[in-house]
Amino acid sequence: MLHSADLTVDLDRGSIEYHATNHEPWRVTLVETGAETMTGGRLKRVAKYLDPGEPFFFTYGDGVSDVDPRALADFHRSHGKAATITAVAPPGRYGALELSEGRVQRFTEKPPGDNGLINGGFFVLQPEVIDRIDGDATSWEAAPLEGLARDGELMAYRHDGFWAAMDTLRDKNHLEALWASGEAPWRR
Repeated sequence: MLHSADLTVDLDRGSIEYHATNHEPWRVTLVETGAETMTGGRLKRVAKYLDPGEPFFFTYGDGVSDVDPRALADFHRSHGKAATITAVAPPGRYGALELSEGRVQRFTEKPPGDNGLINGGFFVLQPEVIDRIDGDATSWEAAPLEGLARDGELMAYRHDGFWAAMDTLRDKNHLEALWASGEAPWRR
């Protein structure tokens, strides 16, 4: 069963007023990281709020998925490495052609990606990964992730369920239509 909590955050007074007490046992910290700070820099800025030695979840917030966070966390604990990335197959977007000497041998409308896997944007990380981030100008996807992979500290959790980006108006409209239909795969 889903629970909800209604609350008011007053930034001027530094107070939170609770209107309902039926809520998940979550602790949420909102951190102002600055408009110009890159993904790695944002992660570095939240380090002081993390529990030392405890793995934590990290996401960009621009993807929607039905990835099971418990299964993702269990996978992360099972391998003992510093980082787990969720690997997903991107949905097909255009009709695909197979050609032979200019002749179309096969046409497939919007096939499910090219069998390549991409960064799905959902991670479980050990706090020490933050040491790989130089500062605000560091992109998480560059030196930190590349270094983790090179050093054998990055494992992939393969997610074959629903995943979609929300990068464009087309993406937004598609996801909102799924939600409105009641058929959104991530809605539990």
